[in-house]
Amino acid sequence: MRRTSVANGICALALLLSGCSSPTPEWEQANPIQPLPEPPLGISSTFAELEEAPTPERVRLGRWLFYDTRLSADGTISCATCHRPENAFSEPTPVSTGIDGQKGTRKAPSFVNLAWTLYPHFFWDGRAAALEEQALGPIENPIEMGNTHDAMLLALRGVPAYAPYFEEAFGTPEISAPRVAKAIADYERTRMSGNSPWDRWRDGDESAVSEQVKMGHELFFGKALCNQCHLGQNFTDNLFHNLGVGWDAEQKRFADLGRYVVTQKEEDQGAFKTPGLREVTKHAPFMHDGSLQTLRQVVEHYDEGGIANPHLSPKIEPLDLTQEEMDALVALMEALEGEGYQDTPPTAFPQ
Repeated sequence: MRRTSVANGICALALLLSGCSSPTPEWEQANPIQPLPEPPLGISSTFAELEEAPTPERVRLGRWLFYDTRLSADGTISCATCHRPENAFSEPTPVSTGIDGQKGTRKAPSFVNLAWTLYPHFFWDGRAAALEEQALGPIENPIEMGNTHDAMLLALRGVPAYAPYFEEAFGTPEISAPRVAKAIADYERTRMSGNSPWDRWRDGDESAVSEQVKMGHELFFGKALCNQCHLGQNFTDNLFHNLGVGWDAEQKRFADLGRYVVTQKEEDQGAFKTPGLREVTKHAPFMHDGSLQTLRQVVEHYDEGGIANPHLSPKIEPLDLTQEEMDALVALMEALEGEGYQDTPPTAFPQ
């Protein structure tokens, strides 16, 4: 009897020493907890400045949820379907495509570096006041993810392995819409871009960019007037401006009323949020409706003074740029390609 219990003890000790506990689930191996990333060169803000900083546990949960198609009504669409990591969390199409192949009227804007904003407006028309609010919107939009929040929660509660990660992230296993939104938003807050050639040049490395880029910089902050709206570390004022994009001169109206739908102010007709310029090369086609194919066409649009309409922004005026100057501005924007935002979808999800 004693020999048996000794043998059992030795076996138990051997199992303990060999780490023979329950194996790590495949989905945890595909999405381990990671320390919060450090903001890259050019991003002076820190997570500590936020009212509530992300946590590694919420970010891990949010990464699963961001890429999980089970949040949609038919299990085919995730947040990443439109906010594609390879396009710096924008998309390569003029407008977004949701469930059943339905087309929207706008393209998905990037959320890179949006953890910190002077004016917290999200979506092209600014209808959401926080990343959490933005995260929930597409889930119940009938032409995007086509779901309801209640149905989405039923789907997630039907996945036994999700509850322990909600408990890890929030203290209890409750799965709720605010918690889903918080986790996704915290993942989005970790998608940052910096350490671009332009950042390294501004940090003192004269060889980081070409003379053409340096010329583009002088124009951007001078003659071309770009920094009237594209300012700060993310090159956006996060406000709304009418550039004439989408104006139908024959019908004398906008195809998309933009900010006006939110505020009902006449002066907001055709006004859309200024997009940030970091990683802008990955966002083609450009503008809220994807109507301009190249960055050169965008510069030409500004050079021409936009498209005349009753509510054209007073900041928009003809610039009289030379061909060389327009090329230099494009080169500057290309020099804003950085690092820190990159990601790929997890290869496995909680089951």
